[in-house]
Amino acid sequence: MAYLYLAIAIIAEIFATTMLKDTNGFSVLLPSLFTIIGYGIAFFMLSLCVQTIPTGVIYALWSGTGIVGIAILGWIIHKQVLDIPAIAGIILILTGVVVIKLFSKTVV
Repeated sequence: MAYLYLAIAIIAEIFATTMLKDTNGFSVLLPSLFTIIGYGIAFFMLSLCVQTIPTGVIYALWSGTGIVGIAILGWIIHKQVLDIPAIAGIILILTGVVVIKLFSKTVV
């Protein structure tokens, strides 16, 4: 169940961060509410994960996957262009997430 909670936390965080751009400094109501609710769900789900998975591993998986997801959605939704160094860095982050998940003995 911890990985289901983590997946929900990642999706909620990606959603909230993607909506953050549309809040216009929290001056637009609906995106602001979506952002706050998304982060609330993300942190609640993370609080459930830390009961069985080490915090450092959860944070690495959550933030690494979130960075990749947000970069992809920023490109698709907001037309934010990434240059080669940014893409290379994101690939390295994703590689790190895969290494943790596949090879780390601290992952339950």
